[in-house]
Amino acid sequence: MTYKLATKFMRVLPPEAAHRATLRALRLGLGPHYRCAPACLQTELAGLSLPNPVGLAAGFDKDAEVPDAMLRAGFGFVECGSVTPRPQKGNPKPRLFRLARDKAVINRMGFNNKGLDNFAKNLRKAKHKGIIGANLGANKDSADRVADYITGLERLWGMCDYFTINISSPNTPGLRDLQGGDALEDLLGRIAEARQSLTGENPSPPVLLKVAPDLDLTQIERITEASRTYGMSGLIVSNTTISRPAGLKGTAREESGGLSGKPLLSLSTRILREFYEATKGQIPLIGVGGIADAGDAYTKIRAGASAVQLYSALVYQGPGLVRRICKGLEGRLKADGVSHISEAVGSL
Repeated sequence: MTYKLATKFMRVLPPEAAHRATLRALRLGLGPHYRCAPACLQTELAGLSLPNPVGLAAGFDKDAEVPDAMLRAGFGFVECGSVTPRPQKGNPKPRLFRLARDKAVINRMGFNNKGLDNFAKNLRKAKHKGIIGANLGANKDSADRVADYITGLERLWGMCDYFTINISSPNTPGLRDLQGGDALEDLLGRIAEARQSLTGENPSPPVLLKVAPDLDLTQIERITEASRTYGMSGLIVSNTTISRPAGLKGTAREESGGLSGKPLLSLSTRILREFYEATKGQIPLIGVGGIADAGDAYTKIRAGASAVQLYSALVYQGPGLVRRICKGLEGRLKADGVSHISEAVGSL
């Protein structure tokens, strides 16, 4: 009841103010404590052992301020960022909009963060009682954006459990161009070289690629082939969408930026399924976009995701959502006569 009331109170505040207040509360230790690690949900993903397959998507904790608090809330893994090499203010305000009637959010934040040095400082303070990933971005004014991703890998190497290369945010002009053509080959080739240099004879932490939902089959096949060629550990499908599905009711529906939340579920799940078919199940996938309950999470898993991530639904449902999804997944496995979550991957 306390968390329900807190969630309602936060929705009275402007979106960014509510977000800042939430982070402050979590830093003070006011978040929920819940452990979800039943045997049927324990997940292996790209060499990572997760207590459950429900992760926190990037964007909530841009500066790695509260990864421990979110792990205590029950998430199987937490992804912090996006972080850029240099601090960045992001786009002008207002830049974050709730579409409450649609259970959606539109953002054009623009990688606002305090930079790699601050991110690294916070990671060093974290207790790391769980899997923590770093989502890497590029500065808006960078002359060589690929070099920014390399800088992120080098600066944070050894400080987190995995990395995500975010080339799919719609809020940094030209960033999504890295998803195709020679730019993609250059990016993944240089990432592979950097990993080899940093790793030497030791195992490399997983490095994943986060892609947009606004892709066609040709682009999906090219990303899949390039990811296989350059040894990417997995794909996160997907980021926010620049499309606007018919029927949106929120007054902010025409605002520019990336749309997330419930209206993204159908599109992101279709793209996820197409990636699963293109990869033939050989590259691990994390399903993101529109997850608001256990049914949504189970649909993503059956469409080919080994794990899932969420963020926008927390705005409307609060931190107790993680517990409800985990319990719901256990129930769905039992109802389907499935003994382990891995058996449901790709079964749709």
